[in-house]
Amino acid sequence: MSEIPSDLRFSESHEWVSQEEEGVVKVGITDHAQEQLGDLVFVELPEEGATFGQGDACAVVESVKAASDIYSPVSGEVVAVNDALVDGPEIVNNDPYGDGWLFSVRLDDADELNNLMDADGYRDHTED
Repeated sequence: MSEIPSDLRFSESHEWVSQEEEGVVKVGITDHAQEQLGDLVFVELPEEGATFGQGDACAVVESVKAASDIYSPVSGEVVAVNDALVDGPEIVNNDPYGDGWLFSVRLDDADELNNLMDADGYRDHTED
């Protein structure tokens, strides 16, 4: 059973969001997603300053099995990226909700967080 922290919000495409400072969220992929992908060997992160709409493809993770797009769970501007993943993509496998975060976004519309699932909703989504 995958870990699903109760303090995060989740997208249907298996990204998680955590509130950082006012108007800024951190984004990563869920434990379930990294388990499905297998050992990550490459991560392509968005550029700082790039802007994305909710649901836009914004990054790529590549595993020994497949390459998968990462979709922005919220609209906004990328204000930070996790450079440690360039040389250590396996960090996502080892700590998807901690050191394996992908990027941070300054929200265009905080109400978009309401479009995301809570932990119970995501648990139901992954059990389908």
